[in-house]
Amino acid sequence: MFYEVAQAGVISDAPSLAEVLLRFFNFLLTVVGIIAIIMSLLSGIMYLTAGGNESMMEKAKKSFTYFIIGTVVIFAVLIIVRTVANFIS
Repeated sequence: MFYEVAQAGVISDAPSLAEVLLRFFNFLLTVVGIIAIIMSLLSGIMYLTAGGNESMMEKAKKSFTYFIIGTVVIFAVLIIVRTVANFIS
């Protein structure tokens, strides 16, 4: 019988835990950033199409406020993750 032997790389070639976590969080931050851009567009559209309706305008303003708060939190997490990754590596 013919057996194939899998060739594995050297364990030192494997990415470190810090690199894996940094890549994972960068991916998550990219996804959340795209969602934040969509939310800002939606809140702007809500505000423009409110047509003088005060309750719709308030919803749009609250949505935009939450977008700003979320963006600040995202940047804070990015800074924390990169700082921790620099300490680990």
